[in-house]
Amino acid sequence: MNQPLAFVHPQAKIAATVVIEPFVTIHKNVEIGEGTWIGSNVTIMEGARIGKNNKIFPGAVISAIPQDLKFGGEESIVRIGDNNIIREFVTINRGTVANMETVVGNNNLLMAYVHVAHDCIIGNNCILANVSTLAGHITVDDYAIIGGMVAVHQFVNIGSHSMISGGSLVRKDIPPYVKAAREPISYVGINSIGLRRRGFTSEKINEVQNIYRILFQQKNNVSQAVNIIEAEMPASKERDEIISFITNSKRGIMRGYMKQ
Repeated sequence: MNQPLAFVHPQAKIAATVVIEPFVTIHKNVEIGEGTWIGSNVTIMEGARIGKNNKIFPGAVISAIPQDLKFGGEESIVRIGDNNIIREFVTINRGTVANMETVVGNNNLLMAYVHVAHDCIIGNNCILANVSTLAGHITVDDYAIIGGMVAVHQFVNIGSHSMISGGSLVRKDIPPYVKAAREPISYVGINSIGLRRRGFTSEKINEVQNIYRILFQQKNNVSQAVNIIEAEMPASKERDEIISFITNSKRGIMRGYMKQ
């Protein structure tokens, strides 16, 4: 911890087992938990709350003020959980008065040059590939995978276990368990490989697939599809999660399957 070539503000609360490499800058009002490694040239600014056993690679900037002209200097934070890997030049901005915090959960991988804007909430076990960018107020649920160079519009929600193809522009909500690609962003199937890797049975995968056939591959509008799903598909955690996601969507969900 006693790295003479780093600057650590005396008011920062740093656990004894944190490793700080040369040329790191850590501002006041920062907390970092046990076992975290801070690579050289990382900047951690006021309001960072970083948990245990994280790895933050060179050049990352954590808890800079939001890139939001409405920001009024309020004392907001970035809250980062445990066991995250934050690669080179990732930027995570702190919250605004809307939520007062930006949140990254546990066991996530944020690859190089990822940007997480103010008031975003990233769950657990997510992967954000290189140069993927989240605008403000975005929610990314557990086990979501966002491909490289994906740009996500503000206030979009990305459902659990979903996978977004690299280079996509995401202007609408992405429901759970699906694969999304093409322009405009559209349904291209369910994330069956990811679901199998996470222990979903063939029966459960078929159930999810049947739900999305009703929603995206038949000639139903969204409200009609939801009514059919509720009437014809037996209640389950996955069915109810999908219905809840769709009915609570404020931006609307992505388009259905389109033949190229």
